[in-house]
Amino acid sequence: MATSLAQGAADNKRRTMRQMKSMLIAFRGRLDDELKPMGVTTAQMQMLDAIRTHPGASGAQLARACRVTPQTAQGFLARAEREGWILRGKAAENDRLVTRSLTPVGIRLFQQADRVARTIEKGLWRGTGDEELKLLNEVLARCIGNLQG
Repeated sequence: MATSLAQGAADNKRRTMRQMKSMLIAFRGRLDDELKPMGVTTAQMQMLDAIRTHPGASGAQLARACRVTPQTAQGFLARAEREGWILRGKAAENDRLVTRSLTPVGIRLFQQADRVARTIEKGLWRGTGDEELKLLNEVLARCIGNLQG
């Protein structure tokens, strides 16, 4: 009996992980579909958000914040600059460091995309109460802590 209970618990944990992954993949797929007419992807929006929230950050810092390779970040940053979404500058404390900031066009693009994401998120969490989300956040934070040691 104890073995079947332990197996049931293990199966439940795996099912939870699969469902979390499925939810994230479905969310990102839908967001990418809705952002496509705007000419931008979810990953590119994450980079614009990182630039927005960390003005003056280096390319390496932005890559870490977005969990992408520096090469991927540089490719996006080059495109974003060509599109007029960002401006490149020099860090005040070290003029060898290149920094980026959003242009008015980049700000508008981010705001439009953020509205799309919030609409999708609202539908995602329909029927889920604040207490349920609070508990879910606590569980996920604990799990992340367990993985990080």
